[in-house]
Amino acid sequence: MAKHISSKPHKPKKHAAEKPSRAADQLRIALVGMGTVGTSVAKILCQSSDGPLRLTHILDRDDSKRQTSWVPKNIRWAESFDEVLASDVDVVVELIGGLEPAADWIRKALLAAKSVVTANKMVIAESGADLQELAREMGQRIEFGASVAGGIPVIIGIQEGLAGDRLHEIAGILNGTCNYVLTRMEANGVGFQEALKEAQKLGFAEADPSADVEGFDARAKLVILTQAGLRTQVRTEQILCRPISLIEAVDFMYAHDLDCTIRQISLARKEASNGMFLFAAVQPALIPLSSLMAHVERNKNMVVVSGEFSEQTVFSGYGAGGDPTAVAVVSDLYSIARGAGAPQPGLSAGLEVPETVSGEFTVPHYLRFVVKDRPGIIAAVGTVLSRFGISIDAVFQKPGYGHTALPFVMTLETCSSAVLNRALEEIASLDFHVQAPLCLPILRV
Repeated sequence: MAKHISSKPHKPKKHAAEKPSRAADQLRIALVGMGTVGTSVAKILCQSSDGPLRLTHILDRDDSKRQTSWVPKNIRWAESFDEVLASDVDVVVELIGGLEPAADWIRKALLAAKSVVTANKMVIAESGADLQELAREMGQRIEFGASVAGGIPVIIGIQEGLAGDRLHEIAGILNGTCNYVLTRMEANGVGFQEALKEAQKLGFAEADPSADVEGFDARAKLVILTQAGLRTQVRTEQILCRPISLIEAVDFMYAHDLDCTIRQISLARKEASNGMFLFAAVQPALIPLSSLMAHVERNKNMVVVSGEFSEQTVFSGYGAGGDPTAVAVVSDLYSIARGAGAPQPGLSAGLEVPETVSGEFTVPHYLRFVVKDRPGIIAAVGTVLSRFGISIDAVFQKPGYGHTALPFVMTLETCSSAVLNRALEEIASLDFHVQAPLCLPILRV
């Protein structure tokens, strides 16, 4: 029964853990970056200034932010990050995003004996283990619960709530933009570009949505989850990424005929057989309508964690947006306030290095072709597949399409995606294609 929870740098000399100095037993906080998430964090902290958290400094490159009327007059607007480092703040909250200068500023904050809270998935995916080791050596903390799935407490849930289990698989819908686009295509029958423009208009997608639709955003999050949950060392470039931009409205029609839908699925599976192997990918996939993930709508996220003893644990909710992410940031601040100064074991401690990292899964597959219709097309495709030892399960063709651009679908019995890709290279060279074939795995998640 699934449990459902809703929403190496230079190494200095080691320092003994010390509690940060605090006025009136409050944690003094500097907020770096006052964008959508930073503004929500500032509002929460300003409204709870009599608690254990006290916002004392704000750094933002936009000078107009200084005119924000609800920010108390006693909060100092810093002129530079060096001023933040020289201050008496206990914790730096980094919310500027991107790899640089964010990674450099986080290192400098830790070296200045200040703890760090960040929502920066790119930095944590690239350097999280090293930064946690640096924090440990400096007797400080670095918390990044907001870096994956925003307001959903998946990191702390995995690291603390499931610490007694041996986890072997993490699957999820980790990007709200992609989920919004795909669910709008499914519900309204609109094309990818129209659904994307709607997401941009509503603020769910950036002006440049490539990090989302290409899978890079979800891949960074999957790296963090793989390290935190599967205790496996993996780099972003090792994980296969495929875009959602090739999905068309007709694919949802065929998917429904198969009692499935289409979602961007992030999947990491750890297997031990004469060594440890990691299978990991971020890609659009068919999933059964019976799956919980099939019912994740709009910009929500879901993470399903499978373990040896706990079976499945499900985390779901709004994974993006200013307020949900700000809640995760402030929750990390409370965690530091409760145990401030306690050094953590490095994220790299105990991580296994897999013999191989592969995005090739042995599963059933969905193939969609758009062709200039003529006799013998299915036979030609079947001949190539047969030569590679791949069996066709079913063929679907909806009426009402012209013969100059006719879509039809094949489903394949379980086969290796590596072998299938070689067969598709040969099939793609045949002369009846109007566009390149679309291949999607059918995943039981």
